[in-house]
Amino acid sequence: MARKSLVGVVADELLDRIITGEFPPGSSVPGELELSARHEVSRMTVREAMKTLEAQRILSVERGRGTFVNPLNRWASLEAVLRAASEGKNEAEASVQLIELRRMLETGACELAASRIGDADIQALYGYVAAMRDAHLVNDVAAFVEADLAFHDLILHASENVFVAVLFEPLHRVLEKRRTETSAVPEIQEHAIGHHQNIAEALESRDPSRSRQAMDAHMQQTLDDLKNLVLETP
Repeated sequence: MARKSLVGVVADELLDRIITGEFPPGSSVPGELELSARHEVSRMTVREAMKTLEAQRILSVERGRGTFVNPLNRWASLEAVLRAASEGKNEAEASVQLIELRRMLETGACELAASRIGDADIQALYGYVAAMRDAHLVNDVAAFVEADLAFHDLILHASENVFVAVLFEPLHRVLEKRRTETSAVPEIQEHAIGHHQNIAEALESRDPSRSRQAMDAHMQQTLDDLKNLVLETP
């Protein structure tokens, strides 16, 4: 168990160096001798750590040439991708792609929820919108984000599709961080409150198409606000 734990430590430290940009995509990572000296471990431990990252498709071995870092879109570990999104240098691109993912999943979940959500959950949605308004008035970003996340979580669960909830669970930490960054802008808060109200009303109408469109409009506004008010990119 001790050796296995040490393998994990070495793999994590090498992954950190990749995420921070020390070893960008396409670059080669140091060999076993250099890594074993740096981490003060055996070459066998380094070899097992490299195999761990290779199994996650973070690294690829080219016989006779070396070991190279794969592009992020080839990584097979959700945890590693989330770490890159949270800690990596290219946060702007990660933020945009996260909204793209949310748009694909949440519009569908909202459409499903329209015909499955109960009256009590509808009232809870309105309660979260009210909490967002109250937080906005006193500029309580933490309370605003908490109500925002709870609103979306309720819809995901109201879709009654177990795969949707499971897919979103690992994203929660990244979403909370991103929401805190964007929700610090009062104008973004105002836009979000209006769209959340529209989504709640659409779901109350039990109209799947209207509900999907309301969520899609919210995702588009979120993307526009991110680009124009946070990233300040065209």
